Amino acid sequence: MSLARLLHNQQERMDTLITLMEKEQSLLTQGDIDGDALATLAHEKQALLTELDRMESLRRDVQSRLGYEDGITGAKQAAKDANCQSDWQQLLVKSERVARMNELTGQMLSLRMKHNQQMLDYIRQIAEKTLYKPDGRNSAQPGRINASA
Repeated sequence: MSLARLLHNQQERMDTLITLMEKEQSLLTQGDIDGDALATLAHEKQALLTELDRMESLRRDVQSRLGYEDGITGAKQAAKDANCQSDWQQLLVKSERVARMNELTGQMLSLRMKHNQQMLDYIRQIAEKTLYKPDGRNSAQPGRINASA
């Protein structure tokens, strides 16, 4: 497979990953989280990341077999010599976008977890203040006002 074709395939998968991450971020902004949809997206993303990793390993192998040095310098030179520098640049831009989106998603998840923990703490506080008798009734007398002063 040519380097140009390989870079094009990687870009297509990056586009798909960006779309999945946009859906994930959209789900995380909803009031009621659809856990099943998030789980499905997570599986799709994992499969896609595995494929991207395989393709990146293949690109590095091709780069090495063609005699280019490892790393970014060799990748740039290989792309230049194969006349596909713009494809390489586009892949880098998309990779940076994915990294930023991933960071934002992590922040969104962190905020959501913090909010959930605060809600759980609040519920525990309420539950601890409401004491129940052995018969299952709480000791508060609803509707009665203590008017003694």
